[in-house]
Amino acid sequence: MEVRQSLNSAYAKTLDTAGLRREFLIERVFEPDALTLTYSHVDRIIVGGAFPETRAVEVSAALGKSIGVSYLLERRELGAINIGGDGWVDVDGVRHAVRNEEAIYIGKGTQAIAFGSDEPARPAKFYLNCAPAHTAYPTRTISLSEALPQTLGEAATSNRRTIHKFIVPEVLPTCQLSMGMTKLEPGSLWNTMPCHTHERRMEVYFYFNVADDAAVFHMMGEPHETRHILVHDEQAVISPSWSIHSGVGTRAYTFIWGMVGENQVFGDMGHLAVRDLR
Repeated sequence: MEVRQSLNSAYAKTLDTAGLRREFLIERVFEPDALTLTYSHVDRIIVGGAFPETRAVEVSAALGKSIGVSYLLERRELGAINIGGDGWVDVDGVRHAVRNEEAIYIGKGTQAIAFGSDEPARPAKFYLNCAPAHTAYPTRTISLSEALPQTLGEAATSNRRTIHKFIVPEVLPTCQLSMGMTKLEPGSLWNTMPCHTHERRMEVYFYFNVADDAAVFHMMGEPHETRHILVHDEQAVISPSWSIHSGVGTRAYTFIWGMVGENQVFGDMGHLAVRDLR
């Protein structure tokens, strides 16, 4: 598990392209038949992927020891969204089917977790967010139809998109973790524009369905001094609370957002007018 320290905004603005990528970009989210995790000190979120290509991928108890507990979810909760083929997740001996574009929430206290694929020819890919938790809530799967949809933007501003809210209080209880998936319509390129910050939460954006000859320019930094990180398929960007988080692609794409912090109020954000960005 890679560990990333948190950085203040004054230091971040001194970084060059390589420095920004080193601190905020997660380039390898998936490795075949492996669990890859990045631990960020920004609200102590863990970001990663389970890619059971030829065999099941188990969450080792040794991971808990690396964060000072007996097992990973002793004091944490976990959310996963499957962006690959149909698969399953074993949670303390109970198997849950998690198909393409479906999610699973796993509550605090779960000890044994394994991720698997229904068909090796089309393996599942589970994108994970894991956050500190104070109490135990039941494990539950969430289908795309059970997620709360919200369509925003216009074709005229190239940001027509639908936000599918999988792990939010209106769907199921969690301690602090929220997750969802945003799909851009063909011809739309911008996400989260006009952009915002939220002082009380951090966020991670995971970009996928990005074509081989395409890229997303992820905008970050303080609103009055923005920067960018160029992102390719199946890469993630850590966004501290002081940073904007917005992106524009060379063609349409999909991304998963995950938030942890003080509250779970989706609209608790500081909206920014485009004319005020620098």
